[in-house]
Amino acid sequence: MDLPFNTDPFFYAVSVPAVLLLGISKSGFGAGLGSLAVPMMALSVTVPQAAAILMPVLFVMDVLGMAAFRKDVDKDLLKFMLPFAMLGIVIGTLLFKYLNPQTVAGVVGAFTLTFLMQRLLFPPRADSAPPPRWLGAILLSTSGFTSFIAHAGGPPVNAYAIPLKLKPVVFTGTMAFLFFFVNMAKWVPYAWLGLLDMRNFATSLVLLPLAPLGVWAGVRIARRIQPILFYRFVYTGMFLTGCKLLWDGLR
Repeated sequence: MDLPFNTDPFFYAVSVPAVLLLGISKSGFGAGLGSLAVPMMALSVTVPQAAAILMPVLFVMDVLGMAAFRKDVDKDLLKFMLPFAMLGIVIGTLLFKYLNPQTVAGVVGAFTLTFLMQRLLFPPRADSAPPPRWLGAILLSTSGFTSFIAHAGGPPVNAYAIPLKLKPVVFTGTMAFLFFFVNMAKWVPYAWLGLLDMRNFATSLVLLPLAPLGVWAGVRIARRIQPILFYRFVYTGMFLTGCKLLWDGLR
């Protein structure tokens, strides 16, 4: 009998670590690594299918992340970021059928590595000014767009938020609330594009128990880690993500 969910062992071999990485990144620790989830799952299923399967999982992770960091949010920063991220989702919805997800992944990967190279070659001084708002608007729109296409919104928004030198818990809490609204805004466009179906939803339910495990592990680490070490892990996560996404785009 054909079961209503994906039964391919290889799918779960790549999806289980992908979901755990996604949960850990939702805590802020290892930020950027969550963008690897769709490329990892795409080794077994198509990119749109992987993105659709992750939607319910992301919802649970976002709710858990908001609950854990509900008192650690920069509300003014969040109010600035949300409209531009939503603009990126609108653009992603309109262009989804015309874009190759691998091309988008390659562009995001190249951008991420360029940002890291700039930070390495020209490290910011303690008195460096925060990034200008116009640059933030571009990066946040890009984040909404890449989040819609392949759940890879982390690297662009990190490029804007990291130079703001927020405390780790404030960085994490603000990102948790931002991506809750971003991911909620994807549901209707995903349904309109025909990406949501019962088989994908049933497969999501199989992976769902992993969501709190990943978030719990990341939250415990994020609340105990020193800021310098925290941002080193963020950079490491962005570097690994950038390499993987660029590789996917060039293949």
